[in-house]
Amino acid sequence: MFGKEFQRKYALTEQGVRNTKKGAFWTVVVNLVVMGGAGILYLVMSGFMGALTEGSPLPGATPVIGGVLLFAILSFLTHLQQYRATYGLVYNEVKATRLSLAERLRKLPLGYFGKRDLADLTETIMGDVNRMEHVWSHVLGYLYGAYISTAIIAVCLFLYDWRLAIACLWGVPVAFGLLFGSRKIAARSAERTKKAAVRVSDGIQEALENVREIRATNQEERYLQGLNQKIDAHEKTTIRGELGIGIFVNAASVIMRLGVATTILTGANLILSGKIDFMLLFLFLLVITRIYAPFDQSLALIAEMLVSKVSANRMMEIYDTPIAEGTEVFEPKGHDIVFDHVGFAYDEKDVLHDVSFTAREGEVTALVGPSGSGKSTCARLSARLWDITEGSIRVGGVDISTVDPEVLLRDYSMVFQDVVLFDDTVMENIRLGKRGATDEEVRAAAKAANCEEFVKRLPQGYDTPIGENGAKLSGGERQRISIARALLKDAPIVLLDEATASLDVENETRVQGALSRLLAGKTVLVIAHRMRTVEAADKIVVLADGQVAEEGTPTQLMAKKGLFHHMVELQRQSAAWQLG
Repeated sequence: MFGKEFQRKYALTEQGVRNTKKGAFWTVVVNLVVMGGAGILYLVMSGFMGALTEGSPLPGATPVIGGVLLFAILSFLTHLQQYRATYGLVYNEVKATRLSLAERLRKLPLGYFGKRDLADLTETIMGDVNRMEHVWSHVLGYLYGAYISTAIIAVCLFLYDWRLAIACLWGVPVAFGLLFGSRKIAARSAERTKKAAVRVSDGIQEALENVREIRATNQEERYLQGLNQKIDAHEKTTIRGELGIGIFVNAASVIMRLGVATTILTGANLILSGKIDFMLLFLFLLVITRIYAPFDQSLALIAEMLVSKVSANRMMEIYDTPIAEGTEVFEPKGHDIVFDHVGFAYDEKDVLHDVSFTAREGEVTALVGPSGSGKSTCARLSARLWDITEGSIRVGGVDISTVDPEVLLRDYSMVFQDVVLFDDTVMENIRLGKRGATDEEVRAAAKAANCEEFVKRLPQGYDTPIGENGAKLSGGERQRISIARALLKDAPIVLLDEATASLDVENETRVQGALSRLLAGKTVLVIAHRMRTVEAADKIVVLADGQVAEEGTPTQLMAKKGLFHHMVELQRQSAAWQLG
């Protein structure tokens, strides 16, 4: 019952499965204790009926009071254990699941994130886990405990009288058969609701990220109208889904409750025919008031359990995606980067074909070419941010596909055009380059990256919060913090992706000075769109249509008058353009 299939079905951890077992166990105990209370009442009433009809002595007060006290104590203790097992333990499961999902995402190759929308992933970690938390705490333990306790009680009832037992219990399998027969309808409804919710999240996130562009183009009204339409569609989808499932849930509840009527009718018929006495019917009526109780709470939320499969599948899709793994040991002989007949496909579309070149230690190797030629892809593949589909990439003779990405990246520093900063202080953003770096080391790296000039103007200096993604800083200041971070890390391999492309002349000069200090003696791979950026490169690799079109020194390639020469001439012509 609680095997691997159960674990996958409800996206539980192994501890979560154990917690569910505990919850089901204590639910069974609680249900049996409550049924024991009905037994005490039956014995008391039997005593009174015996005194009235047969003249036997009334039951003594002491055993009755003792039985009631024992029932109260047992009921309190078992309900307390049930609460701890179903609620207390589950909240730890939620924490463990979110941490587990985050850890899994941390180890997935970056190519995975290119296929998944950020709002969709956020909805999985927050919304889907919330939905499953409700199932784990309110449904699973109660429902499976109700199955087991009802089976035990059903056996006892059949031992008393099989006719009344059938009249009492027939509605339970019929009601649950109806509910579980509606699973496909519930799943389709949940899928539509989830897609509508993701569209709303996408719309809100898009509006926040592009608020300046929306205002600049006077599109607020149109954009808000589109967002309102998405919210309305989500609301309508949710209402239709809940209404459809609600019909099945309420129909199941009504069917199950019909067991009370059939028990009374069957019992009355058996009494009139002299086959049973009134007290046996009374016993079954006591039992029937309690036998449905364990299902009442579950029925109210069982629709959530049925649609939870969508959320569980979305969570398991993250767990099922292969992570980038490898050895914890990385001991290269030098830091030459060798691309050996490398091929790479993204979403079944070929991006690189048979790419071979070497970026040598102590040299600057520039990757140039038209947009979409594969320059940025090569840089990311060289650091195993994505995994290649053909060939091999070696660093110092070591195939990087055999090395754990986190271990490999210790030898890499990256400075990209799109800088990523955190909503923290300048000091802590630079310190990301080297865990445990002292304040003096951070300031030295900042000084080398020409950061001190703008840090002095900040209200709290290095302790000034810079806002989300460095919103309080200019583009050049953000770029210099990124370079300071790389300088602090002092890794033997440096990847640059148009680190100065979006800067003004003054900032570009400052950043170039900082880059000169960063690149000294390293293996440097530079991605460039402006040809003047790579005039001093030791080697240029020209990519076109995902293949190496040319390679050599700038002088050699200019003399060859091939693609590189053509690109240089085009940029010279564009540089001479002026407003007429």
